[in-house]
Amino acid sequence: MRPTRLPFPDRPPTDQLAHLHRLFVARADAGGVLDIAVATVDSPIGDLLVAVTDLGLVRVAFGTEGHDAVLTELASQISPRILRRSGRTDPLARQLDEYFAGRRRHFEVPLDLRLAHGFRRRIVELLPAVGYGTTVSYGELAATAGSPAAVRAVGTACATNPVPVVVPCHRVVRSGGGIGQYRGGTAAKQALLDLEAATLGGVIR
Repeated sequence: MRPTRLPFPDRPPTDQLAHLHRLFVARADAGGVLDIAVATVDSPIGDLLVAVTDLGLVRVAFGTEGHDAVLTELASQISPRILRRSGRTDPLARQLDEYFAGRRRHFEVPLDLRLAHGFRRRIVELLPAVGYGTTVSYGELAATAGSPAAVRAVGTACATNPVPVVVPCHRVVRSGGGIGQYRGGTAAKQALLDLEAATLGGVIR
């Protein structure tokens, strides 16, 4: 005899699953059991993983970094209580879309810079002052930080900036004219510089 096949309920439709997920995330957030909300944002320079805590944006990661590896680091460095697609990430996702469309000049999101320490954090805190569509050299930024000899340290701080694009380390270049290294790769850095240069005459905030 063939074994009796037990009936299983049909899988809920996709929209119902999405609703249940949103409800779960909302309850987790309201209940204080969500420490990091993450989302993936499409962009002209590849998918960006964004992570937001209750203090603000804590990480922006490029696909070349390996999003799974970044999530593992966040779980180790901050908290394993991570969920995708929370409303916390929506304002940033919208502003990133506006930036890449050439309609936004400044990001208006709170920052959580706990992943930057010491001199590196000092440099990250100075970066927002580098204006849209402009550049400074590593040496100039070192002098602004009060440590003119710390050019290499400035390069390291930019290369390890936990929130690139939003905090514009791509606007720091070599004094000799080269664009220098970048966490997302030199092609991504050049694309960001080209985007800003091309939209300076447009309508931007």
